[in-house]
Amino acid sequence: MAGELWVAVMVAAAGTLLMRLLPLVWMQRRLARENSQGGTAAMPRWLGVLGPVMIAAMLGASLVPTAGTLNAWVATAVGGSATLLVWWKTKSLGWPVVSGVVVFGAVRFLNFVVL
Repeated sequence: MAGELWVAVMVAAAGTLLMRLLPLVWMQRRLARENSQGGTAAMPRWLGVLGPVMIAAMLGASLVPTAGTLNAWVATAVGGSATLLVWWKTKSLGWPVVSGVVVFGAVRFLNFVVL
């Protein structure tokens, strides 16, 4: 791999770590401070919402194809539909993702071969 790619991977890894570590460290310090003062500490509401909001943001970013072609939009829609269908049938996490990725790749590949 090129040096620039390694830097990008390290920056992404550090960002992912910090997104998880900073709220944890902040909350641990806050709980320790309030416990030492004799009070009862409660987790702020925004901290409980932070995780689902980040997941929703990643979902929104991943549903918009990088190429604005019709093939990319159709593959995204069909792959997303396959993911939802398999999730509805299995109520699991792994198989829907696998099926969505396979269907997305198949639609992209078949459209590429046909054209």
